[in-house]
Amino acid sequence: MPETPYDIIHSEGGVPVKAWTRGVPVEDSARQQLLNAASLPFVYKWIAAMPDVHWGIGATVGSVIPTRGAIIPAAVGVDIGCGMMALETTLQAGQLPDNLHEIRVAIEQAVPHGRTQHGGKGDRGAWHEIPPRCQAVWAHLKPGYDAILAKHPKLNRGNDVNHLGTLGTGNHFIEVCLDQRDHVWFLLHSGSRGVGNRIGNHFIELARQDMRSHFVNLPDIDLAYLTEGARYFDDYVEAVHWAQEFALSNRRLMMEAIVAAVRESGQTAPFEAGLEAINCHHNYVAIEQHYGQDVFITRKGAVRARLGDMGIIPGSMGARSYIVRGLGNPESFHSCSHGAGRAMSRNEAKRRFTVADHIAATQGVECRKDAEVIDETPGAYKPIEAVMAAQRDLVEIVHTLRQVVCVKG
Repeated sequence: MPETPYDIIHSEGGVPVKAWTRGVPVEDSARQQLLNAASLPFVYKWIAAMPDVHWGIGATVGSVIPTRGAIIPAAVGVDIGCGMMALETTLQAGQLPDNLHEIRVAIEQAVPHGRTQHGGKGDRGAWHEIPPRCQAVWAHLKPGYDAILAKHPKLNRGNDVNHLGTLGTGNHFIEVCLDQRDHVWFLLHSGSRGVGNRIGNHFIELARQDMRSHFVNLPDIDLAYLTEGARYFDDYVEAVHWAQEFALSNRRLMMEAIVAAVRESGQTAPFEAGLEAINCHHNYVAIEQHYGQDVFITRKGAVRARLGDMGIIPGSMGARSYIVRGLGNPESFHSCSHGAGRAMSRNEAKRRFTVADHIAATQGVECRKDAEVIDETPGAYKPIEAVMAAQRDLVEIVHTLRQVVCVKG
C-alpha cells in the first residue's frame, strides 16, 4: 500500500488531523490548536492542515475545518474574505524601466495603503474622496449591508465604503512580478478591511456569549461556535457572505487602479491586461459537498483547489510566488496552502532581523527597506519551496513568479 503524502495527528476523543507538513516545521502551539479544533463534536471526518500551518487566534492559520450544523466564527477570522488576485499582462520584462521606483510610487499613489490616526479621520489608508468607480460598486453592496445593520446596528461605526478599493496593513501587499517566461503580472493580497473586521469580531463575541449562556466548556474560548437554528446563526451566514463579496470587489477595484496607474505612469510600453485573472479567497466559509454530504468548509489560510481550480500561493517579499492549478484531492477537502506561512511572530521577527538583513533579503526588489517592515521580511516566513514540495498532491505549478516591485500595507 503506497505511503500517504500526509502525517496523521491523532486527537483523544476527536477526529484525526491530516497534516501536509512533511519537511516543514510545525510549532507546538499550532499542533495544540489543531487538536483543540479536532475535539469539537460537529467536525466532519477530519481536519486538514496545510504546509503553511501556524498559530492563529482560535483556529490555526493553514487549516481546513469541515463542520456539520455549526460554524466557528473565529476560525473564519476577522479578515473575512481575505485573499489574492493575480492578473497577467502583455508586458514583457524588457518593457519595464531599469529603475522601478516611479512605478512603485504610481501604485502607492493610486491605492490607499497602510494606516494612520488609528484608522480614524484622516487615515492615509482610507479614501477621503471616494472615487466614482468605488461608489458604483458600493451602490451594489449597500442594500445587503443595510439589511445586516438593521439587525446589528452596533456594526455601523464607519470605515465601510471609504475602505472599498484600499489595501490595508500587515501582510497585505501589491506586487509587480515576472513569470518564468518574463511575462509581467500584477499581484495583490487583501480582504474585507474595517467592515469585515467589525463583522468578524461582533459575531465572535456573540458566539462566546452563546457558549457562556449554555455552559459549554471549550478547550479554547476562541473556538466558540454558532449552531444552525441558534439566534444569530443565519445572521452570521448572511454577514460573512456579504463580507466575502466586499473582499472580492475590493480586490477587483484595486487591480483596476493598479493597471491604470502603471499605464498612466509613462514608464512602460502600452499593454493589455487580463490575459489571465484569478481572484480567490483564503479566509472564508462556504457550503460544499464532500464525501456525499453538504458541509460547511472553513478555510482559515487555505485556498480551494478543486480539480482545475486556479489559485495563488505567494511566498514573501523576497521569495517566489506561484500560480497553481488544483488537483482536486478529496482528503484535503479540495484545498491547498495560502502562502509560505509565518515561521515566527511579528515581534520575534523585529527582534531577530535588522534593516541590513532586510535589505539583503529583498535585493533586486523595489520595495520599502526600513524598520517598519521588518516583521514582513522574508526570513519571518517558512521556505516557500518546502511548502510547495509538501503539497505536490494538492496542486500543480502553472507559473512561477518573482517580484520586482512590492508595495506593503
